[in-house]
Amino acid sequence: MLEVANLDVAYGRVPALRGVSLRVGAGELVAVVGPNGAGKSTLFNAISGLAPVTSGAIRFEGRDLLSVPPARRAHLGIAHVPEGRQVFPSLTVRENLEMGAYTSSGRAAWAENLESIYTWFPVLAQRERQAAGTLSGGEQQMLAIARGLASAPKLLLLDEPSMGLAPAVADEIFDRIVAIHRDRSVSILLVEQRVAEALHFADRGYVLEAGSVILEGDHATLKHDDRVRRAYLGL
Repeated sequence: MLEVANLDVAYGRVPALRGVSLRVGAGELVAVVGPNGAGKSTLFNAISGLAPVTSGAIRFEGRDLLSVPPARRAHLGIAHVPEGRQVFPSLTVRENLEMGAYTSSGRAAWAENLESIYTWFPVLAQRERQAAGTLSGGEQQMLAIARGLASAPKLLLLDEPSMGLAPAVADEIFDRIVAIHRDRSVSILLVEQRVAEALHFADRGYVLEAGSVILEGDHATLKHDDRVRRAYLGL
């Protein structure tokens, strides 16, 4: 579904990604882990068209994504949920979800998607008429994910969904992500600071350090790699 090949990204003369390659198959949950500043968010921004690609290729369902304007990429079926939640605080929960459903597929599947979203995130149904800015941090994160789902995506990019949340709330967010992946079979590319959880639920994973992929494999391979165990799992 998604193929990234030998991707280089630079901000001016400062390289951010060097020769990054990865793939996400249909229905897969793929994790990207690594330290702060490794280039994980830059990778997502390159896929969404928000970061300057200097060389390499990104293909989505066989199509050259770099030839597609950033504003059109969501219409191909890519939903990017950035770190920091970034909901529209003055709009209600329902209005935020409607903003997410602006793609043609999102509009066509609006009623079905809304029912699914409220099943996965029942608190959003309870807060439907409440301004998003008055929600708790965990509820705002749920809304950000739900807004992405409202576009009826084929590929969901989740950037640090547990960032800044209490452990119990982060656990709840993870449970919802797993349920969404199970129920909808949507492909998910996940950047996550909770490495153990990310690798446990992922079909495959990539370790990104200093802008380069240093390790890749299925979840069992990565969880038992000594470098991953020492650096990220505290073992």
